[in-house]
Amino acid sequence: MLDIHLIRENPALLREAMQQRGMTTELVDGVLAADEERRKTLAELEALRKERNTASKEIGRMPDDDAREQAKAHVRGVNARIETLEKILAEVDARLHEQMIWIPNFPAATVPFGKDENENVIIKTIGTPRQFDFAPVAHWDLSAALGIIDFERGVKLAGSRFYVLRDAGAKLQRALIQWMLDLHGAQGYREVYTPFMVREQILFGAGQLPKFRDNLFRDYERDAWFVPTAEVPITGMHADEILDAAQFPLHYVAYTPCFRKEPMSAGKDVRGIKRGFQFDKVEMYKFCLPENSEAELETLLKHAEETVAALGFTYRVKLLCTGDLGFAARKTFDIEVWSPGCNEWLEVSSCSNVGDFQARRANIRMRRTAGARTEFPHTLNGSGLGLPRTLIAVMENNQQKDGSIVVPEVLRQYVKMDVIK
Repeated sequence: MLDIHLIRENPALLREAMQQRGMTTELVDGVLAADEERRKTLAELEALRKERNTASKEIGRMPDDDAREQAKAHVRGVNARIETLEKILAEVDARLHEQMIWIPNFPAATVPFGKDENENVIIKTIGTPRQFDFAPVAHWDLSAALGIIDFERGVKLAGSRFYVLRDAGAKLQRALIQWMLDLHGAQGYREVYTPFMVREQILFGAGQLPKFRDNLFRDYERDAWFVPTAEVPITGMHADEILDAAQFPLHYVAYTPCFRKEPMSAGKDVRGIKRGFQFDKVEMYKFCLPENSEAELETLLKHAEETVAALGFTYRVKLLCTGDLGFAARKTFDIEVWSPGCNEWLEVSSCSNVGDFQARRANIRMRRTAGARTEFPHTLNGSGLGLPRTLIAVMENNQQKDGSIVVPEVLRQYVKMDVIK
């Protein structure tokens, strides 16, 4: 959520930011109108409360009964107007809040303008794709021949877009998760294991609600939602808290399954395990001082790059343009790895600086010194990495002519084998 003072003082800047995101600006007009109404109502309300307090004190000192009764009648009229204004203020506050929660974050000044994902900027490409002396096979055929992914039984169990990992496939998935947690722990992240379901307010604080309500899975019998990413519960861990800024930065890492109602295209996304309603992900997350968040984003990206590099992937880094920027993000880098069987770049990590957007929504504050005013810290999040696309890239990049898969060296101690065949 944005600072109302920022919107009030820089409405033209917000309108421009929303236009850069490809959005209309009616929300800005609505927020400004509601804010103006709120301030006028509050000013009148505070003046009347002051008048009531003054009159009440004077009534007790009035010797004349008629004058006292007239003063009491006046106070009753003031009370009636105060009651009316309090109801108006509550309604205006609710209307202002409802409009504020739909306004996305400001893009950072360094984010390039662009209409959609086709205008994202490739910052760098590391490595060159492996040259095969045979035609590389897509993971759905490769895994079927090895018996490590069972698509039919996944559909049998849960419907379309679900699958079962078998034997070495299940071990490889588990190995990736364990290795990534260990790697990020060595990079300085504190591991946490969070619930896979959270309350509605926690999703609101992370910026997932109300915008992404239709993409989330929910238990309608109680206030519980399946997490779409570990970013959500980690944000919520410090909701409504005042943190000691001397402890910053706080670095967390967590594994969760993620549940999303992913839109399914009728093209190449249909086959295999690239998109599904349930997938695994290891997430890095940071709380930091506002002045350090850009440097923390660079470090976050570096740690994600170290992860893909250790797996031997050819990868590229993209800076997202304004039109492809996430709702809560100020700036985002995506990491894509080359997958030769699918013959495409697969996004395996997205590293974002969110600024104080989530901290405001979740009421997470910090205090630099004892007695100092509270401030909102900045938060950042980054995939480290997302599965199953990492699993796809491991299988397709390490396949052999005989249909076997060489296990990346960093995973062998977890999988307990060098080759899957």
